[in-house]
Amino acid sequence: MKDKDLGSLFYDGLKDIYYAERKILKALPKMARAAQSEMLRNAFLKHKEETETQKERLDKVFEALGKRAQGKTCPAIDGILEEGEEIMDEYKGMASIDAGLVAAAQAVEHYEMARYTTLSTWAKLLGHTDAANLLLETLAEEQATDKALMQLAKTDANKAAMAA
Repeated sequence: MKDKDLGSLFYDGLKDIYYAERKILKALPKMARAAQSEMLRNAFLKHKEETETQKERLDKVFEALGKRAQGKTCPAIDGILEEGEEIMDEYKGMASIDAGLVAAAQAVEHYEMARYTTLSTWAKLLGHTDAANLLLETLAEEQATDKALMQLAKTDANKAAMAA
């Protein structure tokens, strides 16, 4: 059996986040439909567009490595998205749904930030400079999305939930 090295770990991590991005692309329109606030709905739709670009960046990373772009089932993102589904089901039509949706979206963002931080670090160590730069570009977008979600929570979603 071939030893599993950092290169193998990096490739597995790329497959993991590729799977995650594809699942997130399917979840964001559902979250947008469930949102009561137009600002939150628009934030989810904007992030869907960003996520499409992020998936395309991952395609470029796989191509640069000479590998086929493919996903690998990621139980972590499946669980996080399942929690978001529960919020949509259990809080449908309630004033607190947007606060729950923001929290669910932030859990997704934090997962992605952790993955992209690690993958960009490994890419640098492995000498994949172009891949590292693409991954860092996505990381910056994920961080900006997290900040925007936090702002929406503070100024809109949490206040609406408290007022009900």
